[in-house]
Amino acid sequence: MSTDFDHIVIGAGISGLGAAHFSARRGLSTLVLESSERIGGCLNSQHFDALDGYWTEAGGHTCFNSYGNLLSILDDLGLTDRVQPKVKVGYSLWKDGKRRSITSALHFLEAARSIPRIFRAPKAGRGVADYYGTVLGHRNYRDLLRHAFQAVICQPADDYPAEALFRRKPRRKEVIKAFTFAEGLSTIPDAIAAQSSIAVRTGQRVSAIEPDGEGFRILVEKADEIRCAALTLAVPPDAATALMPKAFETARATIAGIGMAEIETLVLTFRNRDLDLKPLAGLIAVDDAFYSAVSRDFLPDANYRGFAFHFRPGELCQEAQAAHACAVLGVKPERIAARAYVHNRLPALRHGHTDLVQRLDAALSGQRLGVTGNWFLGVSIEDALTRSRAESDRLFGA
Repeated sequence: MSTDFDHIVIGAGISGLGAAHFSARRGLSTLVLESSERIGGCLNSQHFDALDGYWTEAGGHTCFNSYGNLLSILDDLGLTDRVQPKVKVGYSLWKDGKRRSITSALHFLEAARSIPRIFRAPKAGRGVADYYGTVLGHRNYRDLLRHAFQAVICQPADDYPAEALFRRKPRRKEVIKAFTFAEGLSTIPDAIAAQSSIAVRTGQRVSAIEPDGEGFRILVEKADEIRCAALTLAVPPDAATALMPKAFETARATIAGIGMAEIETLVLTFRNRDLDLKPLAGLIAVDDAFYSAVSRDFLPDANYRGFAFHFRPGELCQEAQAAHACAVLGVKPERIAARAYVHNRLPALRHGHTDLVQRLDAALSGQRLGVTGNWFLGVSIEDALTRSRAESDRLFGA
């Protein structure tokens, strides 16, 4: 069979670019198709040219030395020595219109009584509220942990799979524990896409995927069809459901019920002199219009400070969001130096998700179609890349 590429990846988030990197390192001709004009997905460093290129993260904001698959890519790209340490600043709660300490919501005696259960309580198959309410106490979950977990995943957390929230991973001790880059985390997708061994095409809307012998034929709107020997879908579950080619009905039906959480992210930048607020990592909101606010104080700038507020969808219009964010920060809206609005989406997983993934993997077994994303092991960068590497090994051999 004549093919245009050995491997085509649909989706240029970190999952798709990771999948492309792993296949290109094997010497396979690799193409990435992205429907939008921007690559990186949830890695989105918002740069403001009018402010000397100052940037603030609108999505993922931290990498760790436990991210083994990410670090292997950084090693390949010569980026490991360019990591920037993050200044240690803490989170606060935003509750009832005031900033409060994290410990103000913690019930210490309940935690002390409950913590021993963490060594014997099973995590598999349980929701976040059930598991963490058991091991750290139900009042601690109600008053603190529920809101902290919602801040991480930007959606209601009670029924989220406990095993997908945090996973212990080995650390590379020669690398800084928590790091970023001088120009933000978008450095990573940009560097992957810049490799000569990977072709990346943005603004490519795939209309259909058809089996083509042992491979696939990709139909792209207003473009020529493309053939490949192997294909990876690195898109959200609703998009994967729509794109799944014929003969994969079982796989399609398996993932059709996975939902997505919509997040309205507001990025605000201020001049340092206009903010009377001590440095902080961010705010965890308690029953408010936003889930969390993450600052760029972890990498201080001489002139500016930036914040990304992750709002619940549909609660406030854009101007009301800006006014509310400024009230939280204690600054007048006219002091905003720059702003950006970003629409983010994250998978809305529910407990029992592991069984669903196992059924999907069974349906894909022996096929030349891979499926990856941040909706398998969890939403972190490393979770996404772990899935991408596993699918690459399945498609092309370990």
